[in-house]
Amino acid sequence: MSAYRENSRRLPVVALAGRPNTGKSTLFNRLLHKRRAITDPTPGVTRDPVEADCAIDGKQIRLIDTGGYKLVDPGTSFHETIDKLVIEKTLETIKKADLVILLLEAGEITSEDEELIGVLRPYLKKLIVAVNKTEGGRNEADAWNLLAFGFEKILMISAEHGDNIGELKQEILKRIDFSKFEPETLNETDSRQVIKIALLGKPNTGKSTLSNRLTGVNASIVSEIPGTTRDTVEGYFRWKSRDFLILDTAGIRRKSKVTDNIEYYSVNRAIKSINDADIVVLMIDASEGLSDQDKKIAALAHDKGRGIIMALNKWDTMPQRKDTLKTAENKIHFQFGQMEYAPIIAVSAKNGYGVDKILAASEKIYRQLNTQIGTSQLNQALEKWLKDNPPPAGPQTRFKVKYAVQKSVNPVQFIFFTSRTHAVNDSYISYLKNRIRADLGFSNIPVLAEIKSSS
Repeated sequence: MSAYRENSRRLPVVALAGRPNTGKSTLFNRLLHKRRAITDPTPGVTRDPVEADCAIDGKQIRLIDTGGYKLVDPGTSFHETIDKLVIEKTLETIKKADLVILLLEAGEITSEDEELIGVLRPYLKKLIVAVNKTEGGRNEADAWNLLAFGFEKILMISAEHGDNIGELKQEILKRIDFSKFEPETLNETDSRQVIKIALLGKPNTGKSTLSNRLTGVNASIVSEIPGTTRDTVEGYFRWKSRDFLILDTAGIRRKSKVTDNIEYYSVNRAIKSINDADIVVLMIDASEGLSDQDKKIAALAHDKGRGIIMALNKWDTMPQRKDTLKTAENKIHFQFGQMEYAPIIAVSAKNGYGVDKILAASEKIYRQLNTQIGTSQLNQALEKWLKDNPPPAGPQTRFKVKYAVQKSVNPVQFIFFTSRTHAVNDSYISYLKNRIRADLGFSNIPVLAEIKSSS
């Protein structure tokens, strides 16, 4: 039995289904009131189901945007393989959903529409049929012909322009028995605060495999084809009474290799997930080691003050010698010395080796990220640091550090008030950061420092 289990948060699940390019992602963003799913005129942009909590008139639901349902040729090409995986994931989502919104497009009904309608017939009791792109009454006359498929009711909407979205929301609320669902209640104690972890790295390093292992559900499509994940996929789970949120992101490649708009938006979403996370788990292919791209991702997380864990994945494929891990650690520290505070953990997302170590390290890092040092304690320590290593005394380089305060937690940031701020060099700031980490309990996280004039 897995040590990880689904978070106790149980909200009614509402899934958006339809063939590609009917506007599901646009409707998803419209209901959320923010741009969460990638939208693009190219059919089939959404692959993994994209989930988010959504409030409708004060009622909470879990909204899922599924990949487009299409007719698939029985081939083995890249697109045919991906399409099959997307359809499997869509059908899984429809089956588990409490309510399904079938989104059709005003105008001619396609063979894909007809097949999906057939697939959804066993779920008619939990089905809402909405016809999109009917702004200003466009194509409404044709849309009413859909009643021939046996639907009791259809709604005319425009996801892009907002026409009749209020009517759709009221239909959603009317069709869900909220008494069956316990309201989300998170204990305010530290032990129940959700730790948000973003999985980042190059394509095909095992991010989705690790995400699925932790959440216990196959929310992310796993494929040997690099670049399968496009949207950021969220998943909740609990480990040792602690709640976690995993953000599975698109693989980040060098800018010169990003070839289309969709991948550009995917990479941007992945990078922006750093802002939403407490901790970044950088997934590194153990056989390849740390790349320049990995360094850039880690540097972005460092500059934001996020906790960082370097996960050497696919460790089961490495030589099983006693010194293999130490050799890999030494190589990373040599390549990226300023990141020595970040734990390096050997894992196999495929078989679960080392995964508990990632979570244990995450708990430790989270505690450090949320540690507040009293001003008195900080300045007593500062007095000792200045005595151990006084600032330069030259006529052009001298400055005095008067006192310090902790500005914030998560990210952990300190302000040092000094004379002659222009004279404070980077090496002395690094010295102060290192002493903070070593002496005040911040050994595994980046520390941000700001210099201000004492006047």
